[in-house]
Amino acid sequence: MLEKGSPAGEVAVLAKAQGFLKSEASVKAARGMSHFGEHALGWFGLGLLGAVVDKKRRKDWLVASAGVVGAHAASIAVKRVVRRPRPDHPSVEVLVGTPSKLSFPSSHATSTTAAAVLYSGLTGRNLVPALVPPMLASRLVLGVHYPTDVLAGAALGGLVGGLIRRKLKKNP
Repeated sequence: MLEKGSPAGEVAVLAKAQGFLKSEASVKAARGMSHFGEHALGWFGLGLLGAVVDKKRRKDWLVASAGVVGAHAASIAVKRVVRRPRPDHPSVEVLVGTPSKLSFPSSHATSTTAAAVLYSGLTGRNLVPALVPPMLASRLVLGVHYPTDVLAGAALGGLVGGLIRRKLKKNP
């Protein structure tokens, strides 16, 4: 549904964020991140690489990789229940194609956060600050999500990733 007039509410926040964050370099980076995160395939691939490299914890890497895919699937299920349309206002420029017209929650934010939480536990490094904010910002730069979409996606990914990470810690 096309909103007319001056942007209000989340549309106004998105338009301001996009205006502030958007540059040639940020759009190029955001598009790359978008392609990497599509259907959680990039994160899944990194998890499989971890399983190949870290033979002692291969099973944990495979469980974590499956957890990333599970988090992505959970976000798709929520999208199909909520059915919130993507931003559609003249003040927001959509800069990448999307596989669906549904916006809430951001599946990219969900799978990225789940991967960051799970892979942090396996690498011994806190990957969340390095991975999550750029992916969340990229979805705003590209104009394909409202701010609450990316925040809800990060929360869902953190929940799924945290639950699976806790289970991995219990089963050494």
